[in-house]
Amino acid sequence: MAYEQKVRALLNERFNEFQIMNEIQRAKKILNILNKTYPKIEVPLKSRNIFTLLISVLLSAQCTDVNVNNVTKNIYPKYNKPSHFVKLGRKKIERLIKRIGIFRVKAKSIFFLSKILVKKYKGKVPRTFEELEQLPGVGHKTASVVMSQGFGFPAFPVDTHIHRLAQRWGITNGKNVIQTEKDLKEIFPKKYWNKLHLQIIWYGREYCKARDCFGITCKICKSCYPNRKKPIKTKKA
Repeated sequence: MAYEQKVRALLNERFNEFQIMNEIQRAKKILNILNKTYPKIEVPLKSRNIFTLLISVLLSAQCTDVNVNNVTKNIYPKYNKPSHFVKLGRKKIERLIKRIGIFRVKAKSIFFLSKILVKKYKGKVPRTFEELEQLPGVGHKTASVVMSQGFGFPAFPVDTHIHRLAQRWGITNGKNVIQTEKDLKEIFPKKYWNKLHLQIIWYGREYCKARDCFGITCKICKSCYPNRKKPIKTKKA
């Protein structure tokens, strides 16, 4: 019995090594295609400073970047500091962002986080994950975007779209966004993270859409799985 267990453990270890090698090979192909497709990458959310970046990312929850940009282009020229939003108050913030989904909840978060930034951080956005994630309405993904795009700190923000693509491309087991972030950080070198997460977002929007491709038609899917014939189902975050 003990011998059989040792053999099974050895086989599992060898199988895992084989899987890791495959993931590394797929990751290299993915990186190569993304770098050729997007040698220069644009940040989808428009902002004027790190504070307005934070606000835009918060507003983007359950809302498209296009819609957020259409709303904030009329706000940020006049209101772009925490003190501005404290003076506005919740009701006026609600009126400014009413075209965005769950605007009342978001207005409440914006108002109270602005008060905290003014009172505790002298109007500045804190530079650590721990401090950012303590702000109202700010989760790990929002904090990751601010740390990455705002401060240039290596981070890998993972949303439901990146979670879906990583499953299609075979570089995560797809349990949840937390596991996907961990998997992507392990397989891709840190120096690529900040640019790579944006490349994946743009590629997903253009070539590997949620209701298209299904793991069999785009260049990355065909490159990673040339023999895949049937559409694959991905696990929700």
